[in-house]
Amino acid sequence: MKFNETARRFLALALLLPFFLFYGCGTAPAPRHVPAAGYPVGYSERGVASWYGPGFHGRKTANGETYDMHQLTAAHRTLPLGSVVQVRSLTSGRTVTVRVNDRGPFAKNRILDLSQAGAQALGMIGNGTDQVEIRVTAYQGRPGAMGYLRVQVASFAEQANAQTLASRLRGQYPDVRVEVVELAGGRRYRVHVGRFTSEQQAEAVAGRLEAQFQVDPLVVRDDT
Repeated sequence: MKFNETARRFLALALLLPFFLFYGCGTAPAPRHVPAAGYPVGYSERGVASWYGPGFHGRKTANGETYDMHQLTAAHRTLPLGSVVQVRSLTSGRTVTVRVNDRGPFAKNRILDLSQAGAQALGMIGNGTDQVEIRVTAYQGRPGAMGYLRVQVASFAEQANAQTLASRLRGQYPDVRVEVVELAGGRRYRVHVGRFTSEQQAEAVAGRLEAQFQVDPLVVRDDT
């Protein structure tokens, strides 16, 4: 009986040994991407929402759809595309549920750009902006479709200005690039820095860039 107990303990140790060897080795396991499915359901945020309409109607959104200002959609800088968000006005108490299919707003003091239909549901068309609380309630995108976070350092109408800033940044920051976008007001050249897996990392770099270059950087998700 004593022999059988010893044998059982030895067998259990043998089965657990690979586990301890794997996690106890000096090399850290390779980082994994958090799957986008179901993430980040429950996330909430408060701030200023704005809306965009006729100037963008019919243009491509970040997920490849055609923007329809009459549909209940929205733009957010970092939430995974396909996130379903309940938006509540903190001034009127009205609520609306929208789906994130675009990127924006590209203004530091705003957290969400609603479609015209979403803005109408909250009664904010006339004011243009509103204080809101947003909460992610579901996810309708592709699993694993969430890209890296980047810091948008600045946006320029002139390509030469963007290239000049990018050249200054390349000596100090990794993964510097200039993204060309077509907007209703014309072509813009956006200077991006880094590839981050957490908003804390990206915000820390954004803070250093703001102090160093007197810019208003934004953290955005790269969906390309």
